Amino acid sequence: MNRADKTRATTRKTTTVTQTFTDAQAALHHATVLYDEAVKRLRKALQGFISGRQFHSHVREHYPYVRVHTQTVARADSRLTYGFVAGPGTFETTLTRPDLFGDYYREQFALLLRNHHVALEVGPSTEPIPVHFSLADTDHLEGSLSAERRLLMRDLFDLPDLAAMDDGIANGTHEAGDHPRPLALFTAPRVDYSLHRLRHYAGTAPEHFQNFVLFTNYQFYIDEFIRLGREQMASRKSDYAAFVEPGNVITRRVGERPQPGDELGAAPQRLPQMPAYHLVRPDRSGITMINIGIGPANAKNISDHVAVLRPHAWLMLGHCAGLRNTQELGDYVLAHGYVREDHVLDEELPLWVPIPPLAEIQVALEQAVADVTKLKGYELKRVLRTGTVASTDNRNWELLPHPGPERRFSQSRAIAADMESATIAANGFRFRVPYGTLLCVSDKPLHGEIKLPGMANQFYRERVDQHLRIGMRAVELLRRLRLDQLHSRKLRSFAEVAFQ
Repeated sequence: MNRADKTRATTRKTTTVTQTFTDAQAALHHATVLYDEAVKRLRKALQGFISGRQFHSHVREHYPYVRVHTQTVARADSRLTYGFVAGPGTFETTLTRPDLFGDYYREQFALLLRNHHVALEVGPSTEPIPVHFSLADTDHLEGSLSAERRLLMRDLFDLPDLAAMDDGIANGTHEAGDHPRPLALFTAPRVDYSLHRLRHYAGTAPEHFQNFVLFTNYQFYIDEFIRLGREQMASRKSDYAAFVEPGNVITRRVGERPQPGDELGAAPQRLPQMPAYHLVRPDRSGITMINIGIGPANAKNISDHVAVLRPHAWLMLGHCAGLRNTQELGDYVLAHGYVREDHVLDEELPLWVPIPPLAEIQVALEQAVADVTKLKGYELKRVLRTGTVASTDNRNWELLPHPGPERRFSQSRAIAADMESATIAANGFRFRVPYGTLLCVSDKPLHGEIKLPGMANQFYRERVDQHLRIGMRAVELLRRLRLDQLHSRKLRSFAEVAFQ
């Protein structure tokens, strides 16, 4: 049953009132209507501005919000990892892009209703929608506005405000004061900001991203993923319905009809900085693979933005330096701990914060290695070693004066070194995204085995295909788990937001 709350309203040609709901779908519908109408009005005003219309007042629209009031300490099932607030009080978050996040919002709403037995309040917030975030993917203004009109636009419309989109909630530094406490890790403008960044860095629309993400630091893996993706599309028995490449170039599985909008995709003249490829399943449980390139800055950058999509897991697949003489080129390293010398997250996630291994991810990766290599038990230990991975921001750490990093690597019991894995894992911990790392030893600099051109090419041919198939097999295993099994309680604080 819904009832109007007359205490809060916005003045328009038709009055929009805040409403309360005890049905998740009804709450989502109302939020969707509020958002769609606000964006429609913004776009209409912007079109008028572009055509030369004169405005005499500021144009402003607001994101919808969802709010919940609780009077008692949470009595939710203690086995749950999300879906409940930490205690009595008022909690809220702003919402955006219900066309993209509708299923996610519906699930979060339903969990709050089930776990707390209180109504949800949905209405227009006080947070303005930046005009840039109202644009459709095909809207481009830079060629149609003069420099003078662009300056005037700043006075008439709300622009992105960085103060409204910091990561204080995720970092555990947010203080609500007299305001409602947060329901989600990200505010609506923070989400919208990352959606735009994803288009820029990855070259594909956020709609194509899947709930399981593979990160890699080498193009060889992407080349193989493209080959496997097209191979999947040639099979009517494939579990994947489409393969999407940068520029939103969509290949449908053989026998599948093209969908409206497919024809809009076009391969870019040059690849974006961190191109993304997607093996799509209708329920979004497919695989997204991103070449993050080399270095922790890239790793942090892209995972900062992928996190707003709330994936079920992300895994790092890449090359590393083996640090033990007993390792062979081509051996695998399953990380269960990290030496964080990447320095890109020191402010957001202090070094004293441990990054724990997640049992479900570890088990899936080890089982995937066994399934693909056909090795078991003691034989599996010949090619797979579990241990600490050291990630550094110095690509030429080997050239530092001795004893340098190798002493710290030895003291930490590290068995491999790279530049990205600790960053991906730490950002997974920070953003409550299950994470894991499986690396392949491509050189052993401490033991004089460096990559030479011929040797490297042979190594890549032999190992990349197998390594990638292991990662994809791990996703298959993780896909079988219930979400409450996959989203570990290790990732949640004692004063956690309710949304996953």
